[in-house]
Amino acid sequence: MKLLAISGSLRASSLNTCVLHAARSLAPAGVEIELFEAIDKLPFFNSDLESGHLPAQVVRFRAVIGAADGLLISSPEYARGVSGVMKNALDWLVGSEDFPGKPVALINTSPRATHALAAALTLTLETMSARLIKDASITLALLGTTHDAGSIAADPELAGALRSALEHFVRGINAYNSSA
Repeated sequence: MKLLAISGSLRASSLNTCVLHAARSLAPAGVEIELFEAIDKLPFFNSDLESGHLPAQVVRFRAVIGAADGLLISSPEYARGVSGVMKNALDWLVGSEDFPGKPVALINTSPRATHALAAALTLTLETMSARLIKDASITLALLGTTHDAGSIAADPELAGALRSALEHFVRGINAYNSSA
C-alpha cells in the first residue's frame, strides 16, 4: 500500500512535516509513505489553466495523488483557517478525476488548532468528495515542543498514537477498497 503524506507548512522545522517523517518510519509492514515535498512549487491556482495546458508541477502533483492509496495530511492552522499552501494544493485537486473518493487521514499537531482541522479543512475535503477516515485522524500535543521526527518516533506515547492511527487508516482503506 502506498500513502502520500502532505504537510501544509513550509517551515524548515515544522512539527507538521516532522510528524509525517515520523509516520514514515512507523508505517505498518507493507505500507510505504512518500512525503510530497514540492507543495511550494505549485503555482497559484488559476482555473483558466484547467481548460488548457496544466503546469508540469500540477500534472506531477495530480499523478502522485492518483497513484496513492490514501493521503495523510498534517497542516497548521493560520488565523483559524487552512494554510495558504495547503488550500492552494487542494484547489488544484478539485478538477482532478483521481481525487474524489480518495481516503484521507488528518494529523493535527496542536490541541489548540481545532478550527482549521475540524472545520475548514474537513469541510473543504468533504466538499471535494474525499473519504475522511475519522478513526485515523488524530491530534498530537506537539505545540511548544522541540520534537523532531526521530524524537516523535522514539516517544512511546506519540509513536503509539501515530502507529495506531496508521493501522486504522490502513484498515479503513482496505475496507473501502473491498466494498468498492
